[in-house]
Amino acid sequence: MTEPIAGVAAGVPYTALPPPGGAADAPLIVAWHLMDPPCTDAAMAAALPMREVPAWRVYLGLPMTGRRALPGGFDELMRLGYQDAVLNLFAPVSAQASAEAPAAVAEVRARLGIPDGPVGVLGGSLGSMVALEVAATGSLPVAAGAIVSSAVRLTSIIEANEVRFGTTYEWSERSRAAATRLDYVARAGEIAARRDARGGPPPFLVLTGQEDAEPLQRAAEELASELAAGYPDDTAVRLVNLPGVAHNLAEPPGEAPAPQTDSARLVDAELTAWFRTHLKS
Repeated sequence: MTEPIAGVAAGVPYTALPPPGGAADAPLIVAWHLMDPPCTDAAMAAALPMREVPAWRVYLGLPMTGRRALPGGFDELMRLGYQDAVLNLFAPVSAQASAEAPAAVAEVRARLGIPDGPVGVLGGSLGSMVALEVAATGSLPVAAGAIVSSAVRLTSIIEANEVRFGTTYEWSERSRAAATRLDYVARAGEIAARRDARGGPPPFLVLTGQEDAEPLQRAAEELASELAAGYPDDTAVRLVNLPGVAHNLAEPPGEAPAPQTDSARLVDAELTAWFRTHLKS
């Protein structure tokens, strides 16, 4: 098995998995990890390696995590979250990750000899928002997309975390504006309006687990419905809600590469089938 390639491109840490067989014309999948386990690029590559997809898989690290962790580490991340989860964490992390993606992908391509062309995008939890933003804005040409442990509407994330942490978030004018930007159910039409080389919007897999928080499952279902309504071919959108799968796809703390959990293995199989079907050289 080919070893993962670790590096930094345009200031963004990454872990790259070469295509099986080393095909010179293999396409590229760009992935962003969860802030829950697996919460680094290396851990995400181990949890969801998609080994049977004939493509490069490049996992980009989110700001404030992994090799870009804050000086106070996880404790500082949690402190910022309790102070204002929207304005200190979710909004700035997703915005920075989306903005830095094109330069990071271009440098990774040049460094590893990956040919130009439309990419697959994959996001987990908060990384879902990065993948959806890239697809909605066209900052990268997207041929196919998938989101897992899907977090697609900021208000739903806050609702789930209020239950999880026993807190009540105090909304402000600024945080409500951020929530409007980070509502991909409302913005599904932006993705549906994109056109790839085949003349249609990119096929999208929306994947969640039946053991995940109910607000996240509900928002994922609504996103899939909104996307399908705007696609000329509604079979290009697939919603999968896996039994027995919760939000986390690795054992805590989820920072280092680790053996696949049963849940990750189920998710990985769905992703593999999806990208093998919808992402071509």
